[in-house]
Amino acid sequence: MKNSKSYQAYIKSPYRSIKHNTYFSVYDELFLKYRNKKIVFVEIGVLGGGSLFMWRKFFGNKARIIGVDMNPNARKWKDYGFEIIIGNQSDEKFWKKFISDIGPIDIVLDDGGHTYDQQIVTTEMLLENIKDGGILVVEDTHTSYMSGFGPKRYSFIEYTKNMIDLINNRFSKFNRKKSEKRVWSLRIFESIVAFSVNKRATKLISKPTVNSGEDDGAKDFRHKDNTYINTLGALNKVMKFMPGYKLLNKFLNNIAVNHKFSSRKFFDN
Repeated sequence: MKNSKSYQAYIKSPYRSIKHNTYFSVYDELFLKYRNKKIVFVEIGVLGGGSLFMWRKFFGNKARIIGVDMNPNARKWKDYGFEIIIGNQSDEKFWKKFISDIGPIDIVLDDGGHTYDQQIVTTEMLLENIKDGGILVVEDTHTSYMSGFGPKRYSFIEYTKNMIDLINNRFSKFNRKKSEKRVWSLRIFESIVAFSVNKRATKLISKPTVNSGEDDGAKDFRHKDNTYINTLGALNKVMKFMPGYKLLNKFLNNIAVNHKFSSRKFFDN
């Protein structure tokens, strides 16, 4: 941790800031490539102002650093060269005006109130405003497992799980109308979720490809030890002439595959 670039910037901040020690390696992993570049960085949750100075030190003087907070007292940090905007991160109207005033953003770091409403509304409102190659990071997501931040059924982590399903729905054989096209990838760290934007990669429709290498005729052995699957395969030669074969085959195949499934033990009950 002490060798982390973000940690070094953190301890040199002239004002108080509170960060979990596990976050610095994540910051370096996600943010190092943006250092000393002309970027727009938005931090939600200013509090004592210390992190604003941390990010200025980390990203360099080319970065445009914008702080968002509900406390009007945060305006005092304007005197130090930061842009400060006062508003409620769970208010969609606030974000619409924010987007209109600020324009596209390279990085959003949500270190705000950590309620599910605040985290989800912020993500939904800002994702489309992230520049190509940019990232939106929500931290302190451990509140999804704690009381007092909203209904657990609609926690930020539950929202993230749903996002994973929607990203995978982009697969060409699935229903792309119910897929997530704003986010290319999700990265999950302890107490941190990062949404990466890569518009070209996201628009790519998945199709199978085959290289020009020689085919040695290798057989698929994935179900070799499943007697039920092998028996069904033999029966298929006769069953395919029966009415309703496809539906029956799908039903029997599901039974056969599920019969010998030993990985249930790896799931929490």
